[in-house]
Amino acid sequence: MPLSEHEQRLLDQIEQALYAEDPKWANTVRISDPRNHYKRRLVKASIGFVLGVVLLMVGVVAPIIPLGVGGFVVMLAACLWGLSSWKRMNGFGDARHGAHGRADRRRAPRQSFMERMEERWRRRGHDR
Repeated sequence: MPLSEHEQRLLDQIEQALYAEDPKWANTVRISDPRNHYKRRLVKASIGFVLGVVLLMVGVVAPIIPLGVGGFVVMLAACLWGLSSWKRMNGFGDARHGAHGRADRRRAPRQSFMERMEERWRRRGHDR
């Protein structure tokens, strides 16, 4: 929903006050692209995955089971973190965009099994 004229003016005034108070910080915030943030997270997740592989291998070679399990957990956590960052970086994790139309379907309340069967029965009766 677009902002009203009054809200837009207030936002512009706040932005101007922010630039007047701390222009360096305001410029940094304005220029930064959220995708850069997710790229950095993806790099950190990759490093975490490699660290997890190393811990897992050390735990297997030197029979230290807790170390191997810990390495696996680190790998799993890094994969999940990296996957979520990759999805957000590419716009798949944002429900506001309605990626593939799934967000719109989630908003509608799902009918129960009996309601769907009743609806099919009504349609079937009208087809004859």
